[in-house]
Amino acid sequence: MNSTLFTPTQLGNLSLKNRIVMAPMTRSRALGNVPNALMEAYYRLRADAGLIITEGISPSPNGLGYPRIPGLFNEEQAQGWRRVTDGVHQAGGRIFVQLMHTGRVSHPANVPVGASVVAPSAIAVPGEIWTDAEGMQPHPVPREMNETDIAQSIAEYAASARLALQAGFDGVELHAANGYLIDQFLNTASNQRTDRWGGSVENRIRFAVEVAKATVAAVGAERVGMRISPYGVFNAQVPDAAMDALYLRLIEELNALGLLYIHVVDHSAMGAPEVSPVLKAKIRAAFSGKYILSGGYDVARANADLDAYRGDLVAFGRPFISNPDLVAKLKSGQALVAPDFSTFYTPGEKGYTDY
Repeated sequence: MNSTLFTPTQLGNLSLKNRIVMAPMTRSRALGNVPNALMEAYYRLRADAGLIITEGISPSPNGLGYPRIPGLFNEEQAQGWRRVTDGVHQAGGRIFVQLMHTGRVSHPANVPVGASVVAPSAIAVPGEIWTDAEGMQPHPVPREMNETDIAQSIAEYAASARLALQAGFDGVELHAANGYLIDQFLNTASNQRTDRWGGSVENRIRFAVEVAKATVAAVGAERVGMRISPYGVFNAQVPDAAMDALYLRLIEELNALGLLYIHVVDHSAMGAPEVSPVLKAKIRAAFSGKYILSGGYDVARANADLDAYRGDLVAFGRPFISNPDLVAKLKSGQALVAPDFSTFYTPGEKGYTDY
């Protein structure tokens, strides 16, 4: 059997034991937005992955848009994450934090007192969002960010990245995908600004680039990756005619910063529109860092894409939920346990650490 997926590789200064990445997945187990012993167990059990990327973790009180998602902007949260990273490292794993500010994908009932629902433009996400306090609620119209808000948000990403290193993380992934704050600036469905943060490709990529610059300045380019979702429609994002040009221009800027990796979301396996294979190939050719593939992979397809140099690492998401021993099962060809969708975002160990 071709063993490409299971061969060790380098990611910047890190030696990874295989090319399997555990993809970031929201699991909503952080009561009070603080990581706990249950979360430490969950991540430690999956430390056979070459690299774990955590669920989306907010760098700001404003970014805690879903119930029970963790933060990383205060000492208590950092100490909680230190338990998680220690557990993963003791089990021989590597772990990056994914910084995710939810932006307009939020509700006042889900954010702490004094926090706000903010976004590039005052445009609500269609539909509803779950709140623990009030059940399903319509998405509110977010407050349009002013220059002060934008500067504060950029600084929060950098501060959170510094805290992440103090908490023992090996690096940081900036979540610029799936309709969250950075992607909200990239996409015309959520960004209809007429100032230097909106309109042209150059203006729409500005927030992503400034966040990357600030994070690189805080922790070093060899510790920073970015996740993107061209053509993604999650959270009411809409592709536009300039999409390819926008992402290729963004890649140029990230190259100039020396970013460690790019992680490209392709949810077409789950029914989302396919990411243009032409654009994927162009990003791969243009980006000088590592490329993480994702989206409905099995071992055969992963090895085929690695052998064809379409990417350097392969992310697996949902299979990791119900198979903590996923790496061993992929290697042996053993059947995978199917996940229980009803427990993806519920509190407690059921469907989390009891597989």
